[in-house]
Amino acid sequence: TVLNRELVNPASMKQALIASARRLPGVNMFEQGHGKLDLIRAYQILNSYKPQASLSPSYIDLTECPYMWPYCSQPIYYGGMPTIVNVTILNGMGVTGRIVDKPIWQPYLPQNGDNIDVAISYSPVLWPWAGYLAVSISVAKKAVSWEGIAQGHVMVTVASPADNDSEVGGELTSTVKLPIKVRIVATPPRSKRVLWDQYHNLRYPPGYFPRDNLRMKNDPLDWNGDHIHTNFRDMYQHLRSMGYFVEVLGAPLTCFDASQYGTLLMVDSEEEYFPEEITKLRRDIDNGLSLIIFSDWYNTSVMRKVKFYDENTRQWWMPDTGGANVPALNDLISVWGMAFSDGLYEGDFTLADHDMYYASGCSIARFPEDGIVIAKNLKDQGLEVLKQETAVVEGVPILGLYQTHSEGGGRIALYGDSNCIDDSHRQKDCFWLLDALLQYTSYSMTPPSLSHSHSRVAPPTGAEQPLPQRLEETSNWTLLVELSQVIVTAQIQTLNTTVEISFR
Repeated sequence: TVLNRELVNPASMKQALIASARRLPGVNMFEQGHGKLDLIRAYQILNSYKPQASLSPSYIDLTECPYMWPYCSQPIYYGGMPTIVNVTILNGMGVTGRIVDKPIWQPYLPQNGDNIDVAISYSPVLWPWAGYLAVSISVAKKAVSWEGIAQGHVMVTVASPADNDSEVGGELTSTVKLPIKVRIVATPPRSKRVLWDQYHNLRYPPGYFPRDNLRMKNDPLDWNGDHIHTNFRDMYQHLRSMGYFVEVLGAPLTCFDASQYGTLLMVDSEEEYFPEEITKLRRDIDNGLSLIIFSDWYNTSVMRKVKFYDENTRQWWMPDTGGANVPALNDLISVWGMAFSDGLYEGDFTLADHDMYYASGCSIARFPEDGIVIAKNLKDQGLEVLKQETAVVEGVPILGLYQTHSEGGGRIALYGDSNCIDDSHRQKDCFWLLDALLQYTSYSMTPPSLSHSHSRVAPPTGAEQPLPQRLEETSNWTLLVELSQVIVTAQIQTLNTTVEISFR
């Protein structure tokens, strides 16, 4: 039994468990938290505990691998997306508390701390027992060509009301420091910078989003989050090993400077696009940005077929979209005369001497006549799902490469299936294809294995084939998504103007 039981509360208990935990080797922080519990040490810490505030994690070291993965997997540089680390403030002094004044950033000048800029968002009131500290780290302009390690710390003072019978009286205060250490490199060339569009990818499902690979019937929901650090981790590590710098866009397409990036990578997108996003992307590509899209299946008949009755909610669950939101993608690329179909195909084939597997992908319905299109013979999986019949379709267009006509314009590459770069149900990876597409988009080097492939066909015009339309049952979902995006954007802007402070 702990001697001073009045000091035991949810925050102090968590502080003791965290402080006594033993870190596991070779495992990152998101997999193990603070490590393996040690209840004996936690008991000893509680026996000598003094009310205080603490931070979890207690430090930020973006050079420490593998514990700080994925933060440690890529150095930061000027012009890159800020690295944001969420820190929990635990307040063992009382159920309520407040942050005194503001958190203070103190760079270590001998350790080049003035080469980084730090912005902090925080909860002014801590209740119950805890609050947050969101630390945004970016590189100062003076370090655009500098390489090295930069350090400093953020100092936070927490105050809580003391008990009425406390000898201290008034308030209890506790000051904690958050050390920060980062590795900085010179800003890489535009051609080496890839921007991953996360904003239009699935978060944890707010509705029924069916799996990308319809063969995986024991896993009906697409619930992995579609992020480069989760089910696209192997792809991310491959790109890093090839010398690319990958950044994550967590905001609409209107919120990034396209002149900084060689390629925008859109994989398995489920969200809708604002009209302003479509307009800006067209302008960005005219000015030199390139685009790679890995799509997935979308067929309203199949979507109705895979609906199911949920015993928990006692409702029929209708998919909100297919494997990807193809109608939204078609809105995005229609200006170049491109579109994906509602066909659903599957099968093994060989491309450029590589064995490939197409898992529940769509085809290209329209493409510019001066583009490069690769077609393969595949099974009609849509027919199999709907009528349990088997048929092979010859010459299904699955890959397209296109150089835009504007002077200095970027390039566009389309592929109808994302499963070959997704860790979830991947059977055969196509990282080689991603490399070839990046060589094309970033360096304007058309892979001979594709341009001279015997599988090259005339680009489809799609005149005789209607494009996929949104499912009527999901129209309300689309409106809800658009409304929620507007609300979230407004809330972010409000937060930035009220509680964000920046240090230069």
